[in-house]
Amino acid sequence: MSRRIHTGLCVLVAAALAAGCGGGGETNRPAPNATADGPGVITGRVTFDGARPERARVRMAADPNCKPDEEQALSDALVVAEDGSLKNVFVYVKDGLGNRVYATPTTPVVLDQIGCQYEPHVFGVHVDQPIEVRNSDPTLHNVHAIPKTNTEFNFGQQAGMPPMIRRFDKPELGISVQCDVHGWMRAYANVVEHPFFSVSEADGTFEIKGLPPGTYTLEAWHERLGTQAQSITIPEDAPNVTATFAFKPQA
Repeated sequence: MSRRIHTGLCVLVAAALAAGCGGGGETNRPAPNATADGPGVITGRVTFDGARPERARVRMAADPNCKPDEEQALSDALVVAEDGSLKNVFVYVKDGLGNRVYATPTTPVVLDQIGCQYEPHVFGVHVDQPIEVRNSDPTLHNVHAIPKTNTEFNFGQQAGMPPMIRRFDKPELGISVQCDVHGWMRAYANVVEHPFFSVSEADGTFEIKGLPPGTYTLEAWHERLGTQAQSITIPEDAPNVTATFAFKPQA
């Protein structure tokens, strides 16, 4: 086989492998029949019901392009404020939307790598919505998504490389995204089929807007503390409702 033919075959194989590792593509989903412009607004707060744990420290000295020992970073896995507010809880409508189908957003969700940590640590994304993965660090990262029902992807991203686009084509909570170069780096993707979700802020608050009146199952997910669910009703005459979640320490 000539070198030219061999090289051409290698390029084709590489392209096929890259396409197969793309992390989900467009699917034949039903046509949208609903919009997220209802009057319903759910506001709430998530708290930690127990002694406040200290945030774990992350040692990054293995890579001089990350933070040195004297500037150790803190883990985002369990972030509890002094008043018990719990950050990084994914809150979403689990049930109650019936046969409503919502259009897939075209604006990407951005997942960045800053200071050898993922930002954001927990995020929500619509099925088939683009996820724009950036590397803002002066070092090599490896972005490895490990889902259970979606397609796994794994790629390297050198400093200065343009963003990479990936998608998930099925609903799934708590998809781990990690860096195999820096073992402490981890984020969690939560994939749903509608826009009614939020992630709790540092003060524990969240807000979900645009729901039509009705009764829904609202669920809260935390990477270490599990899930909680509650029924919530949005009346037509009083569409602003509140919900609270209190997570207890795990045994």
